[in-house]
Amino acid sequence: MVGSGPELDPDDLPDGLVVADGLGRVVCFNRAAARLTGIRPAAVLGSRLADALPLEDLDGRRWWQLTDPYGGLAIRTSQPERNLLLPGGIEVLVSARYVRPYPQGPLERLVIALRGTEARRRTERSHAELIATVAHELRSPLTSVKGFTATLLAKWERFTDGQKRLMLETVDADADRVTRLIAELLDISRIDAGRLELRKQVVDLAAAVRRHVERTVATGIPEERFDIRIGEPLTVLWADPDKVDQVLANLLENAVRHGEGTVTIEVAPAKEVVEAPVWERSGTPPRIVEGTAVTVSDEGSGIPEESMPRVFTRFWRGSKRGGTGLGLYIVKGIVEAHGGSIRVDRAPGGGARFRFILPAGVPDFML
Repeated sequence: MVGSGPELDPDDLPDGLVVADGLGRVVCFNRAAARLTGIRPAAVLGSRLADALPLEDLDGRRWWQLTDPYGGLAIRTSQPERNLLLPGGIEVLVSARYVRPYPQGPLERLVIALRGTEARRRTERSHAELIATVAHELRSPLTSVKGFTATLLAKWERFTDGQKRLMLETVDADADRVTRLIAELLDISRIDAGRLELRKQVVDLAAAVRRHVERTVATGIPEERFDIRIGEPLTVLWADPDKVDQVLANLLENAVRHGEGTVTIEVAPAKEVVEAPVWERSGTPPRIVEGTAVTVSDEGSGIPEESMPRVFTRFWRGSKRGGTGLGLYIVKGIVEAHGGSIRVDRAPGGGARFRFILPAGVPDFML
């Protein structure tokens, strides 16, 4: 057929695939299925499915007898994924799809997908670690809020106005800390699902950098610690200003808190080859991005070479503890959601250097 692509080879699939025909005989047993089960395809092709893939549930019941795909309800179209066992205690995740020539017709083909359990275990461990981290981070501010409010309610008249104000300011700061943590969790869920919402408008990145430095100086950091360098001409940037502020705030805070010496922020036009973001389909080729690059570097001890591949992963905190370790993971997700890229390496002064690039662009109504 004109325009049709090459036929997909089942052996190219990353997950196990087993297909049985209308008589329950195995007609396909791909390479991934063989790897997961330890069964040779040549040994089972043409044999009965129940014999080729003798699955049992965790209670020891034979799976194909229990589900009865060929003699069961004709309205059934699939089986949800669940943990099953093969002889020898091999654990696999199994799901099935029933292919019928028409609704409630006879079973024409049974398509079984097999996956290893290690990926799910990694996900479960990650979720457990996230829950433990969040619980730990929430406990401290909530304990403070509860303690101060209970004290004020019970002994209001005993405190001076200055003491009351100090306790209420502490409660307010801890409430902000909880709000930030909740916002981080929402960002992570959206990044993981590839659904981070961007409200784009024209952004002046140089002005945004100056604004963040001024805010940092207002907190008591010496102004001479910052060196802002703006390269010209900068391209028009069409981005979400709040998300860009989130990226800049995180990188500047890290440089000030974990770095030493002068913090240099460079904003300049750039044209780079970038890899596809992790949430895109594997095999996507690199692309050229032309836009604006921001580099934040310090003169501290830097990040050990062996730790650099983990910097943008969840819970990475470097040598100094504190915080959730989620900030740089979110930063990377925000930059990639804009179609840009971010990387880290060693700065000329010996510290850490973070560099991200956002692609140039304008909305259709401005063209």
